[in-house]
Parts: sequence; structure tokens; C-alpha cells
Amino acid sequence: MSPLIGVLCCNEVVDRPIQSVATRFIRPLAEISGATVVLVPAVADAFDAGALAGRLDGLLLTGSRSNVAAHRYAGTDVAEDRLDEERDEVAIALAGRMIDAGRPVFGICRGLQELNVLFGGTLSRDLAAHHRVEDDLPFEALFEHDHDVELSPDGLLAEITGRQRIRVNSVHHQGIDRLGHGLVAEAHAADDGLVEAFSARPGKAPVLAVQWHPEWDVAHRPESRAFFRYVGEALAA
Repeated sequence: MSPLIGVLCCNEVVDRPIQSVATRFIRPLAEISGATVVLVPAVADAFDAGALAGRLDGLLLTGSRSNVAAHRYAGTDVAEDRLDEERDEVAIALAGRMIDAGRPVFGICRGLQELNVLFGGTLSRDLAAHHRVEDDLPFEALFEHDHDVELSPDGLLAEITGRQRIRVNSVHHQGIDRLGHGLVAEAHAADDGLVEAFSARPGKAPVLAVQWHPEWDVAHRPESRAFFRYVGEALAA
């Protein structure tokens, strides 16, 4: 049987509260990673993190329109209108239990930020240079905003992509301020040095997270396909 990977949803309102995850996160997991995808609701009282960690072979924390609440890492509240605090709670709790259970955990964009917080790191807010701020842009145009990142020469991403420098999309308001304990930087933005990927191996299985969106236009990006192939290898290990 194919390995089972949980993909965390977001809380959104489309005339009523719903659980949401973009299909573009799901297809590469099925088609490249060879996984069966299970959607995990970001509803704090609707799941048992320990029981779920015992059933899943891995976890992906996706990107999202929302930001991680400041009190999760800074100990203080900041007025923001793009929060999803139930997602924060579920992501951090479930990722922690998966790591304790020796299961691989992956993060994309918000997922990287959540994992950095889980490992005791902090975030910077309002990184204007990393996000297009023009009004009324089509959704697809956001992903045309890009820049180069330098991959750590001896790092995991350099190994699996065979590259030292790649061009990535840049669609995020938050980013890493202080890297979490035990995390190893895998990539830095070439222009301002921001940590844009990290890895860790706190137990039997890897943690790998990237700030960019490898699921976007994956068919035309060999380094993105390499990311999802590695996900599949880690799930099957």
C-alpha cells in the first residue's frame, strides 16, 4: 500500500466556515511522492494528535493565507487580520507528536514558520520585499515574484536537487528571525540572507521545510519535483 500522508487544512470562510486546502498541494504528493493523502482539519477539538500520529506515515504543513500568531513565538499579541489560531494549535501539536513518533514532517511557507516556532525559533513580520503588495493582482501573479536562493553546499537540498543556487517564488509576509534549536539552514535568500529552508533529524525521521512553494508549477521545475520525490522516499523509509 502507498504511504499515508496527512495534509493540514486551514480555517476559511466562504459564506460559512470551511476547512480548506489547495489542490495543488495534493497532486504532487500523489503523483510524485506516491502517497495517499488524508486531509487533517485545523479544528483543535476534533482530533487526537497522539492517535493520528500513530496512523500517519508523514505530515505536510502547507502554505496558507494566514500568519502565525505572534504570541506563539514572541509572547505578545500583535494586531493582525490574517490569523488562524486553530491552525497554529493543531499544526504545532500534531507536528510535535509526529516527530516524537519518528515520522517525517515537511513544511511549505507557513509550514516552515510553524515548524520554526515548534523548535523554539522566532519570526519576522511584514517582509515587504518577499511579497508582492500591489492591489488587485490575479492570484497567479503573486507567484511571478521570485528571487534566487543559495543552497548550503553540504545540505540536504543541494544533495537532492544537485544544485547550489535556484530561483524560487516568494509569497510570504512572515519569515524566520531566529532559527529554532537543532534546525540547520538549507538555503538563504541571495539578496538579503533570509533563511529560506531548513532541515533537522531529531529522531528516526527527517524534518524538511522550505519558504517557497515547490508545489506551484511543479511540472516545469526539476528542483520542485526533487523535493516531492524526497518526500516519497522519506515516507517509504
